[in-house]
Amino acid sequence: MHKLAFYQLVAVHQLMAVRQRVAVFLFATFFLAACSDQGATVVSESDTVDIPVDESVIFITNAHIIDGAGNVFERGSLLIEEGRISEVGSGIVEPLNALVIDAGGKTVMPGFIEGHRHIIRGNPDEWMASQSETSMQEFLDAGFTTVLSAIDAPQILELRRRINEGEIAGPRLLTGSFVPINSLPPGEPTTDPARTDVSRPPNRPTEPAGRIPDQVIIDAVNNAADAGFDFTKTVVTVTPNGPEVESLTLMVEETHKRGLKAIVHAVGKWDLLEVIKAKPDHLVHTPHIGQLTEEEVQTIVDAGIPMVSSLGTLGIFYDENNQPIFRDGYPYSWDTLPSVGQGPVNARLLWNAGITYGFGTDTTFNPRETLKHELKTLFLVFSEQDIIEIMTEHTAKAVFLEDEIGSLEPGKAADVVIIDGDPLDDLFDLLKVDLVIKDGHVVVNRM
Repeated sequence: MHKLAFYQLVAVHQLMAVRQRVAVFLFATFFLAACSDQGATVVSESDTVDIPVDESVIFITNAHIIDGAGNVFERGSLLIEEGRISEVGSGIVEPLNALVIDAGGKTVMPGFIEGHRHIIRGNPDEWMASQSETSMQEFLDAGFTTVLSAIDAPQILELRRRINEGEIAGPRLLTGSFVPINSLPPGEPTTDPARTDVSRPPNRPTEPAGRIPDQVIIDAVNNAADAGFDFTKTVVTVTPNGPEVESLTLMVEETHKRGLKAIVHAVGKWDLLEVIKAKPDHLVHTPHIGQLTEEEVQTIVDAGIPMVSSLGTLGIFYDENNQPIFRDGYPYSWDTLPSVGQGPVNARLLWNAGITYGFGTDTTFNPRETLKHELKTLFLVFSEQDIIEIMTEHTAKAVFLEDEIGSLEPGKAADVVIIDGDPLDDLFDLLKVDLVIKDGHVVVNRM
C-alpha cells in the first residue's frame, strides 16, 4: 500500500527591520491519505526564523533625499548593496537581510568631495606617526569621502595605501605631484607664497622666466607616474616672452602619455587666459586677480576645463583672541584682501557662462572649519541649490570621478551622508553631519 500526499503552503513575511531581525510566519496543512494513521501537522504563527543581517546591504528609509543629479525625494529610501547604490527613490522594497537606518526625515545626499586640499603639515614623518589617523577621521566626521591632495609630501602615497588597505579610516585620496615649468627669481621670504604672490600687480615679473629643460619636465612626470600619483600639478605666472605655455604644453602631453591628469594653478586672469592654450585638465583656482570681461569669460568656458572654487582661502580667519589671521596662521596679509571680493565675482560670471565648477578650499585647517569658511564665500554669489550642485556632480566631474561619485544613482559608489536639516533651506545645515557611509561602510555614526 502506498501514500498519496498533497501539500498546500502559504507563506507570510513580516520584517522587524529596526531590530535587525526577521520573523517569518509559516502555516501549512499536510493531508495524508490512504491508510495513514498520522493526523494533520500545523506550524504555528508564533514560530520564528532568524535571518542574519548582512551589513553589506544597507537600507536607509524615511529620508529627505537630495540625489546630486537634480532630483529631490521628500520621503524616499536608498538601498546599498556590496558597496554600491542599488536603488534610490520611493516605493523600494526592504530586503529581508538589510541593516536598516531610519533617517527620521533628515537629509540624505552624496558624500562631500574636497577638490583642492593640502593635508600633511610640518615634519611629514612626525605627522604620519602622530596626526595622520586623527586628521583622516576629521575629514570623515565633516562628511568628506573623497579628497584631492593637490601637492603634499611624498608620504601622502603611504597615507593613501593605509586607507585603501583598511589600516586606518579615511576618505578616498587622490594625489598630485609637482612639476616645475619655469624658474622665477626667489621672492621675498614668507611663511606663505600667497602673501607676496608674483601674479598680483605690482609684483608681476617684467622679465622672462628661466626655462626648465624639457628632459627635467619629462622626468618629473615619469617619476610621478611611476610613484603612483594620480595627477601632475604646476604653478604658473606668465612672464613677458617667457617659456610658460610651451613648457606647460609639454607637461600636459607627457602627463597624458602616462594616463594621468594635469592640474594648473593660475590665479591671475592674464595667466589663466594663457595656460588654457596648453589644454590642461583641471584649473585649481578661481581667478581672483583681475576682473574678467565677458569675452574672457567665454574664452575660458569654451576651453572646457573644470575649475574648483578655493574662494575663501585668502579670506580672513581668526585666532582665539579674535585677531585676523592669514591661512598660514600668522597676522592677516591685507594686500590680499581684494582677492576675497574679486574671486566670487569672477566665479559667478564663469558659472553664468556654463563652466564646470567644483568645490575646493586650498587649506590645511580642520576640514569642518574650512568647509564653513568656503561656504560663507560661495554664498555671496551662489544660491543653496547652486552650491549643492557645485559640491556634488560638478566636483565629481572636476576630479574625473563622475561615473563613480557625486550623485546617488544606481551603480555608483555608496558614498552617503545624513544631515540633520535641509541644506536647500539653510545652507549651513551642511555642517550638521550625523552619519557618513564610504564605499558602503558606515564610518561615522552620530544618529
